[in-house]
Amino acid sequence: MTGPSRAAPDSDLKDSPRVSTGSDGLDDILGGGLDANRMYLYEGRPGTGKTTIALQFLLRGVRDGERVLYISLSETKRELSVVARRHGWSLDGVDIFELVPPETTLDPERELTVFHPAEMELSETTNLIFREVERIDPTRVVLDSLSELRLLAQNPLRYRRQVLALKHFFTNRNCTVVLLDDLSSSQDDLQLHSIAHGVVMLEQLAIDYGAERRRLRVIKMRGIRFRGGYHDFTISEGGLRIFPRLVAAEHHKSFAGEPMSSGNAELDQLLGGGLERGTNALLLGSAGAGKSSVALTYAIAAAERGEHAVFFAFDEGRGTVEARARTLGLPLEKHLASGKIRFQQIDPAELSPGEFAATLRRSVEADNARLVVIDSLNGYLNAMPDERFLILQMHELLSYLAQQGVLTILILAQHGLVGPMDTPLDISYLSDAVLMLRYFEFGGTVRRALSVVKKRSGNHEHSIREFRLGSSGIRLGPPLQEFSGIFSGNPHYTGRALPEGPFE
Repeated sequence: MTGPSRAAPDSDLKDSPRVSTGSDGLDDILGGGLDANRMYLYEGRPGTGKTTIALQFLLRGVRDGERVLYISLSETKRELSVVARRHGWSLDGVDIFELVPPETTLDPERELTVFHPAEMELSETTNLIFREVERIDPTRVVLDSLSELRLLAQNPLRYRRQVLALKHFFTNRNCTVVLLDDLSSSQDDLQLHSIAHGVVMLEQLAIDYGAERRRLRVIKMRGIRFRGGYHDFTISEGGLRIFPRLVAAEHHKSFAGEPMSSGNAELDQLLGGGLERGTNALLLGSAGAGKSSVALTYAIAAAERGEHAVFFAFDEGRGTVEARARTLGLPLEKHLASGKIRFQQIDPAELSPGEFAATLRRSVEADNARLVVIDSLNGYLNAMPDERFLILQMHELLSYLAQQGVLTILILAQHGLVGPMDTPLDISYLSDAVLMLRYFEFGGTVRRALSVVKKRSGNHEHSIREFRLGSSGIRLGPPLQEFSGIFSGNPHYTGRALPEGPFE
């Protein structure tokens, strides 16, 4: 074995340059990327995306003008080329060293660099790897996968020695190495964790209904401050799309907290002037009580002021929402066409919470949305594997939006239509304002009532008002002073004369 062609620098970790992983999301999680000239481990079961993110790592090096090498002990060059084509990539510039037999194994004209690891001693395999690295002299290397070396080693001690030999060999070279492991061993291989400079774990989770969920976690990263916890990702054309977990404390923006008008003078009066920027309001009530209509009124008013609003619909399609807006006389279609209001249909069975948070961030940071409507939290709850996580993520989402000066309107449907209501999720303590919408019956007719039961910022009316949805939008009547028990669904009229309807 000849000596290395390039000596590794002796600079401290603090001074070593960062190397992009090829994924903007993972670079963000790591605060800029990997430390150069170190060995890293990507581990995960088959199908979690290890090969794809490894190719992204190498292709980034190709774009930066580097020499890169893919050492394959488990996949052929043809298989890797198929993966690359399906992502729209070209492997030109990527040196691939196969240690597996291609389909032309019986062809005497096959390349001499093709071997079968099961037919060779472990030391011979590693020596072949060393010689190829010295020949290519790359700055980025991927070794796929360690499971083959583990099988050749036959016992943990010999396997550890060979992995240490790999590490010592690459230590003397100016080279960043990514090892792939498919976790084929029966136990967690903590030996690899102790040897590698950093460990990234990729997972694929099957849920009871809908598409599988994928997530990753940085287990360790020496000398690098990273964002811990699980981060959702998807595999689509173009590679892994990683959505770093949202940390609200990392995002601050100065803004004026003035009230935002709903465009309805009566509603603004009930709210004490409107809802303030940087706050959130929870619209709580049974199905059909008018929650989405109130949210639409706010979105239209924002668009009329020239501001951008985004409407995330978990439960209804765009056609249904547009039809409701036409019935209320709200010019929704005009603002959708101009782009002032963006309507996005969300399928909770297909979209992970991390991807939704990333979509919301793009709306705020790229599209400068000043109003966000989430309709409804019931649908969002279905996207979460555990209600506890929904509360935690909603806290981060609302804190982030508040720090960006965005008014957020949350819609939560209660179970039932009249009488006692059951709330599937209690997030009222996270809400800056809570608007209660109720049906009540009187004189053989079904009516609606609206009240502001909580508002942290500014004064508001404490009255209960009847309201109606009509061709001119939302209309509010005077306070229902001679009624009691409206929110229970069993009102009692205490007046002397029959009450007139507020709109008659």
